[in-house]
Amino acid sequence: MGEMDHSGSGEVPEGLKESANPTYKVGDEVVIHASHMEGMDGAKANVVGAYDTVAYAVTFTPTTGGDPIPNHKWVIQEELKDAGSEPLKPGTKVTLEAEHMEGMMGAEATIDSVEKTTIYMVDYTPTNGGNPVKNHQWLVESELSTK
Repeated sequence: MGEMDHSGSGEVPEGLKESANPTYKVGDEVVIHASHMEGMDGAKANVVGAYDTVAYAVTFTPTTGGDPIPNHKWVIQEELKDAGSEPLKPGTKVTLEAEHMEGMMGAEATIDSVEKTTIYMVDYTPTNGGNPVKNHQWLVESELSTK
């Protein structure tokens, strides 16, 4: 499996709009309820960005080779080549323009699920004692809570 680029630059895709009224605001402390990576579930985090968009779980084969990565969460509308502004349907074939992990940029993918939501970028310290992660992209609202 490709290596996750745990910390990001904090840059967001062109055209991504900040959420006017997110449930969790920049600076809020939250708890992560997702296991995209080891040490993530239950980790305390700080919200560093909140954006309104469409989030997709996708299955893709890395451009670097290897086995397909099933149900990767999350890639957003603005990270899909020529996606337009309307949500795409499950089963749609797309080209990824995200660099969350090695081999993702330019990879062909199939959309598994679609969620129109507020997505969040967070800083967190893994529960397994790993190094702090900065600007992790992306978590959806249902994967966060205040406790």
